[in-house]
Amino acid sequence: MPLSAIPPIQGVTATEYLPSVQNVQETDGSAFASVLTGAVDNVQNLHGVSNELSLKAVTGDLDDIHDATIASTRASVALELVAAVRNKGVDAFNEIMRMQA
Repeated sequence: MPLSAIPPIQGVTATEYLPSVQNVQETDGSAFASVLTGAVDNVQNLHGVSNELSLKAVTGDLDDIHDATIASTRASVALELVAAVRNKGVDAFNEIMRMQA
């Protein structure tokens, strides 16, 4: 719906009240999807490195145990971040659906 179609409230039109909204461009959401896909791929890579270093630690091939610990923590934190972003996205979607009902 264009801003000009919104009836004025107390004599103020939507275009006067919300001038910055006119410059908002609609997208198809592909940018968000590509960022989220990249984040998931990064988590998978971090998890793979963590598994590899953990295996080396168990077999005794790892020189420094700190590397395995750091890799494991990075993978864990990245997974928590992606899960939190996903949960916020689902919450936002559900809130939008409630508004439409």
